[in-house]
Amino acid sequence: MCGLFRPCDIRAANEIKPEYIGFVFSPGSRRYVTYEQASGLKDLLEPDIQAVGVFVDEAPETVAALLDLGVIDIAQLHGKEDENYIRKLRTLTDRPVIKAFCIKNEYDAAQAQRSTADYILLDSGAGTGTVFDWKLIQDIQRPYFLAGGLSPDYAAFAVRRLKPYAVDVSSGIETGGRKDKIKMAAFAAAVRKEEKL
Repeated sequence: MCGLFRPCDIRAANEIKPEYIGFVFSPGSRRYVTYEQASGLKDLLEPDIQAVGVFVDEAPETVAALLDLGVIDIAQLHGKEDENYIRKLRTLTDRPVIKAFCIKNEYDAAQAQRSTADYILLDSGAGTGTVFDWKLIQDIQRPYFLAGGLSPDYAAFAVRRLKPYAVDVSSGIETGGRKDKIKMAAFAAAVRKEEKL
């Protein structure tokens, strides 16, 4: 559940217990949080929920510092970060890295498959809230986070059809641009029900 930025979002997450929550550190996002705000929110988060930091072309030294300080547990790279960037980040920290890929064609899917990041995230674009053509990822042979256009109604179908490692949602659990606890709970319930089948 990505894009949490209020204490009530964290309280809802603590009740619902997703495996991951996300803080967006990209200043252009309406879900943007400062490093100080994220640190305060992380203090409220149950320790068994991992905090992911979403970055867009941030200096690797900054990303590593937030990981090593424990403000976040995992870095998610959503910009133009390439393999050289990932290698540089690995010299600064041993914490996990997720690299996001915007899947528009077979080349994008092949790039994702080859990434040296610990995890890959497959999306339609940077927070567009739309679904991409899932046929493009049918040959990917590694675990991935699926994002793009997921909602409580669509999550179960996505999990059933694609069996991703994890699903990533932001706008699909919002009402009026803010996280909606009812939608958050419905999304988690839909995914968990499908996982048990």
